[in-house]
Amino acid sequence: MTQTTRHGAWHRVQAHADAFKSHRIRDLFAADERRAERMQVRSGPVLLDYSKNRIDHDGLEALFSLADAMGLRTAIDAMFAGESINSTEQRPALHAALRMPRDAVLEVGGRNVVDDVHAVLSRVRRFADQVRDGQWLGRTGEAITDVVNIGIGGSDLGPRMVCDALSAHAHPRLRTHFVANVDGTLITGLLRHLDPNTTLFVIASKSFGTQETLVNANTARQWFLDQGASEADIAKHFVAVSTNAEKVAAFGIDTDNMFGFWDWVGGRYSLWSAIGLPVMLSVGPDVFDELLAGAHQMDHHFRTAPWQENLPVLLALIGVWYINGMGANTQLVSPYDHGLRQLPAFLQQLDMESNGKSVTRDGKPVERHTGPVVWGYSGINGQHAFYQLLHQGTELIPADFIVSVRNRLSPDAHHKVILSNCIAQAQALMQGRSTEQAVAEMREAGVSEARIRELAPHRTFAGNRPTNMVLLDELTPRSLGALIAMYEHKVFTQGVLWQVNSFDQWGVELGKQLAKRIEAAYDEGGYPDDADASTRALIDLTREGLRAS
Repeated sequence: MTQTTRHGAWHRVQAHADAFKSHRIRDLFAADERRAERMQVRSGPVLLDYSKNRIDHDGLEALFSLADAMGLRTAIDAMFAGESINSTEQRPALHAALRMPRDAVLEVGGRNVVDDVHAVLSRVRRFADQVRDGQWLGRTGEAITDVVNIGIGGSDLGPRMVCDALSAHAHPRLRTHFVANVDGTLITGLLRHLDPNTTLFVIASKSFGTQETLVNANTARQWFLDQGASEADIAKHFVAVSTNAEKVAAFGIDTDNMFGFWDWVGGRYSLWSAIGLPVMLSVGPDVFDELLAGAHQMDHHFRTAPWQENLPVLLALIGVWYINGMGANTQLVSPYDHGLRQLPAFLQQLDMESNGKSVTRDGKPVERHTGPVVWGYSGINGQHAFYQLLHQGTELIPADFIVSVRNRLSPDAHHKVILSNCIAQAQALMQGRSTEQAVAEMREAGVSEARIRELAPHRTFAGNRPTNMVLLDELTPRSLGALIAMYEHKVFTQGVLWQVNSFDQWGVELGKQLAKRIEAAYDEGGYPDDADASTRALIDLTREGLRAS
């Protein structure tokens, strides 16, 4: 395997990026009056405007050549064909199969996995309809009013984000809650406000052995029993998304109400599967189907569109341009839509757990930076928090701004402010403000010359800060599905270019193993054999806290 940075196509990209480090985006607009038009690409309900980037036609062509040289088309075909592209775990990565229509065929090992997917989705649909229609009754014969999803990571972030984004479609009787953090203040605080007779718990853990999830699940179980319920009542108030029937049954859950998924579904790619049960309970099966349809449409676009018109590929290549070509270390995601406020947290896991790798697929050290630090928050709030650093800080921080063109849930007066600020921030980041402009503005305002000389450096903005603008026609189930799939495929594309396995996550295991040893030390006394002096001291300090509580 030829390292990305040793490939001739990469050297061409680097040469173009080096030449563009001093170029100004506004000069690119001045040189090409059709730049904005040329650098807008649409797929279904999603439009990408990537014109406010430090890149020109030649730089893009170099990136397209790099994609070809690194075998991106072959890698895409291999993923959609069900080949074992997750090499370290020797399995496919078939999240796209989760949103294929019922009549599609994708055979893996001689079996059409689409049939398996729809068999599970049909079971989830029937269960969701029973709960939503008031046919599923709790131990006292009352309908469910509250659904609590207990999971962590991919079993939490995706469903939580989608339920938030599609809350306008939520069932009027059902309130949906999410518990992931094992800090007991979260679940105990929530339980105080719930009625055990009308609450349904969804325990989401493929192995039914995830420590954080099981600690929270057992707390919920004990609370339920403490309210006067019997062991037999557990089956009416607890269901599982898992594949471990033995442990699910031991917990007291009827395995008829256990909904499974497959090893070829990674946690961060699993919201389209039975992990989406809380989504289906909240917004209903038909809305969930629209979500799947939007993602499937983006899958088709990713597979078939040429690089020049391919939204995920363009986002990925532009990201590589900044990360490797210009030394950017972070990527901001800033949604100007209240419904998408959980999206940055979801994308943190999707991107950083996928491409936060330091070895290639064949186990050799990478030679350039791979995944960036992904971060973000609601854009309109971020303007009053961290945007100062974007405008005048010393870091190069590429940003994705995401906004809906229409928002029927927001009065026009509100949405006008949202759209104006989103567009204006991208303009300000690109244009900046020269010292001459700052001086002229202060003179026009009647500021004294002495004060102007003092303030001019502080009111100067370098500009030339790159942004992508992602426009949704409207935040709908279909556009949300397309948006999420777009970012999934962006991450995969970058993984191909960096030659890393985007579908394993061995880095999360070590901390879990060490935590188990430290927890045992709290119970048994002493220290783990591999504990260093600092770790031992911290165990002593915190052991005192446990005794005090």
